[in-house]
Amino acid sequence: MNRKEGPLDRPTAAEYAAWFKALADPTRIQIVSLLARQGRPMSVGEIVEAVQVGQSTVSAHLKVLADVRFVLADRHGTSRYHRINTACVECFPTAADIVMGRPAPAAPACPSEGGT
Repeated sequence: MNRKEGPLDRPTAAEYAAWFKALADPTRIQIVSLLARQGRPMSVGEIVEAVQVGQSTVSAHLKVLADVRFVLADRHGTSRYHRINTACVECFPTAADIVMGRPAPAAPACPSEGGT
């Protein structure tokens, strides 16, 4: 069914654009994939070792991903561990469907799972 409708409302379009922009870098895709596949919080050092780029680069990419809530950080003592925000990542395929005008389930909110 091809429904003719207007564009997405501006706030929704802006949020989705931020999500797509956050994933528009190969290293960020690697980080999201790594965290999702590991299924556990990881230190920056572990992420650096896995994606084989410098610590400052990984930290900058983690900030971009945290800004759109794809990645969350938890403090354990003096260390920070990063984990995938499963609630938010589950929203992304729905966002892609909505942007492309495909039928999709009700657009879930992308809640922040506490911790930063």
